[in-house]
Amino acid sequence: MQTLLRLAQLIEALNERVGQFTLWLVLLSVLVSAGNATMRYLFRYSSNAYLELQWYMFALIFLWAAGYTLKHQGHVRVDVFYGRLSKRGQAWVDLLGTLFFLLPFTALVIWLSWPLVTESIRVREMSPDAGGLPRWPIKLAFLVGMVLLALQGISEFIKRLAFLTGHLEAPTEEAPSEEVV
Repeated sequence: MQTLLRLAQLIEALNERVGQFTLWLVLLSVLVSAGNATMRYLFRYSSNAYLELQWYMFALIFLWAAGYTLKHQGHVRVDVFYGRLSKRGQAWVDLLGTLFFLLPFTALVIWLSWPLVTESIRVREMSPDAGGLPRWPIKLAFLVGMVLLALQGISEFIKRLAFLTGHLEAPTEEAPSEEVV
């Protein structure tokens, strides 16, 4: 179990670093958006590349931060009973949800998107818009985001299993205290 817990720590370190990187993308996205608007309204200059860059950064923020958000228990939970369960009950719900929903979903998405991503890379797919950006990097980024989410799911599964078998004191860090009821 210690080997699996070490693997979970490595996965979490990876998602933490990727998550910290994506935080900077939020600032960069705002700057590109403001710069694009300024150029368009003050200088009547516009480029599809700037608009697509904004879309790409938004996609990276969403996709690459999914594992980071799962690590920090930031995904929305809509469950009337979950909050009333004991820590062990919550761990069982998380373990089974990860095993039967999260991991199969990410595996299916990775499996179905793999041919599309590899073909896009092979042909060096470009935006159909004049002055647009290459499309293959963002398709590859999508695949990376799904892999990061799946890895974090594996980490969460390991932590819940370790908690339920008595190898870990608490299954995860606490969720943020500002919960909406």
